[in-house]
Amino acid sequence: MRATACKAPWQLRDHDEALKKYSVKRIGLFGSYARGEQKRGSDIDLLVEFEKPTYDNFYDLIVYLEKLFGRKVQVLTPIALETMHVKEVAQSIRDSLVYV
Repeated sequence: MRATACKAPWQLRDHDEALKKYSVKRIGLFGSYARGEQKRGSDIDLLVEFEKPTYDNFYDLIVYLEKLFGRKVQVLTPIALETMHVKEVAQSIRDSLVYV
């Protein structure tokens, strides 16, 4: 499926069918976009839960989302969040997390 331009992460709701292709269970937004503090060059930070967490689903989703948004996308999984060494950073992510 070809990505069409998407201006804001909140528009991910309009791409449910495409996200199912990558086995996405749900997506949460954190960082500058979640706080409404994004700038022109800001990347998009996402926490993604997968039904089937495979490398291909993870990698292909990132490629799809970067084409969709026209910018870098950083993706964390719940396991990566739980195993972060700097607990304050992990807590900051949890505090700002907004599911879309």
